[in-house]
Amino acid sequence: MYAKSAATITGLLSSAEALFIKKNYADVTMEDIAEAAGVTKGAAYHHFANKESLYVAMMQSALEEHYALFQTAVASHGTCRERLIRLTRVFLELPREKQDVMKLVRRDINTFKDPVRNQLVRAYQSALPEQIEIIIRDGIQDGELAPADPRLLSWMYVAIVEVILTRYAGRVLDHQNEMLDFVVRLFFNGAGAT
Repeated sequence: MYAKSAATITGLLSSAEALFIKKNYADVTMEDIAEAAGVTKGAAYHHFANKESLYVAMMQSALEEHYALFQTAVASHGTCRERLIRLTRVFLELPREKQDVMKLVRRDINTFKDPVRNQLVRAYQSALPEQIEIIIRDGIQDGELAPADPRLLSWMYVAIVEVILTRYAGRVLDHQNEMLDFVVRLFFNGAGAT
């Protein structure tokens, strides 16, 4: 019985992720998710009280996966540049849908009120910007980066990565290595001609 419940929950979370990536939060119903997961609407409500609780569980699950992946780069040895390259490469090698999950927090955040809103923001910050901040803080301490606010720099790095995930950037930058080089070069060297 527990295996069946776990499989149902996994199916609901996976289906919710796919639907929320394709459509806005308001345009997805519990019925849509249940149908995509191949379960009854009653089964969906048995595991999740409402669409909001399912969305939060889906986001927390996805962000925990990202956190675990990024921890490898954070915990690794090497320079700030080498560690940021590893972390960014891990992110760029994720399937597009998994990359797109990170965008959902920014897109949907104003749909929710506190404490749910704060819970989602904290999960996102823990999964990505705070991981980058650790690496940047080490880079500042080791003299690889100029003294600056590491949190602000981490958000700037995230913004650069988000830009290269756009369709336009995908047409300009042909492959992952070119995207990775662009992000790292822009972050460390700026956009000025040398």
